[in-house]
Amino acid sequence: MSIQRGRAWVFGDNVDTDLIYHNKYLAETDPAQMPQYAFEYYPGQEDFAKKVQPGDFVVAGKNFGCGSSREHAVYCLKFAGVPCVLAETCSRIYYRNAINNGYPVLFVDGISAAIRDGRIRNGDMLEVDLTTGEIHDLDTDARLHGDAVSDLEHEIMEAGGLFQYMKKTAEG
Repeated sequence: MSIQRGRAWVFGDNVDTDLIYHNKYLAETDPAQMPQYAFEYYPGQEDFAKKVQPGDFVVAGKNFGCGSSREHAVYCLKFAGVPCVLAETCSRIYYRNAINNGYPVLFVDGISAAIRDGRIRNGDMLEVDLTTGEIHDLDTDARLHGDAVSDLEHEIMEAGGLFQYMKKTAEG
């Protein structure tokens, strides 16, 4: 995986799945349509879906994706072109859904403090290397180190998700 650049969309701690993708849209079954509802109810980020660009990053503090187990909360970001979520921690169910659907989450120790201290701000340009976990805020020059995507996670992502990975493995 190469180094990717994109704007930071900064969120706080305890961002639950209703804030990522509200339950009133759960009837939507086409993942390509889900990005239009992303973060619609998150205070201060209601315009996320209209302004996010492919390559932009979701940056969050602790316990990202807590709440229900809906895969919509992963799909709405993946299909919006957000290459990964950068968070201090996330709920186990969100992480499992992300990996199962071939979507990376980088755990970044100290990112909550970087958000609080203004070392990573909404709209800053980030450079992220998923292979090494290196994160560089090009606007503030802050540098953080996240857990790199593991080889197995990379293989699952390359296959298009856990189901496709298992199918490929069984065929191979």
